[in-house]
Amino acid sequence: MKYNITIFFFIIFILFSCKNDNQKRIAENRKEIKKREIIFKNIEKGWDFYDTPITEASEKSIATWNELRMFLAELAQKPKKTIGAFQKKSKELSKKAMALNENIPLEFSKPQVKSRISTLITKVRLLELFIHLDNIPDKKVSQLVAEINLELVSLQRQMDKIVEKSKIPVEEGESDLLKMMDTTRAIPNTPIDPNLPRVE
Repeated sequence: MKYNITIFFFIIFILFSCKNDNQKRIAENRKEIKKREIIFKNIEKGWDFYDTPITEASEKSIATWNELRMFLAELAQKPKKTIGAFQKKSKELSKKAMALNENIPLEFSKPQVKSRISTLITKVRLLELFIHLDNIPDKKVSQLVAEINLELVSLQRQMDKIVEKSKIPVEEGESDLLKMMDTTRAIPNTPIDPNLPRVE
């Protein structure tokens, strides 16, 4: 009989302890859900990209530079509903940003533009990294969106500068001077074919 009473109290003790554990878990789950909702709202509010060209040069280049057009189109589509949608979008943005290095129009295939593209790619990849963390730093994600916008503006303004410089007419003799400067450099801009005989 004593044995049955001991078992009975033991079972009651286990039931009450399980109930307390369940209540703690439910409270922790509610806190986690609220935290994720706040993070989602902050990311949704901060996810505002400059998806339209701001300069005449970038507007014209969209017609010929397919990768830039696709990147800006991807920026224009804002994800909705879940953090997972933002994570998928960041992965797509990263792919489109990486593609910007391919098929750069000849007039923009300059170190100034390439360096800005590289910086833009780095920022987009960082965004993808931070948004895929278990504990998402929502303030850092919003900051990266702002930095990506600044890099986009910088890229487009550089493209505009290149177009404006190309409109300046070359003065008489300037092209000859540039050619002479190029040949007097220790490392010329034009590649040298190692199979050609050397003139000494």
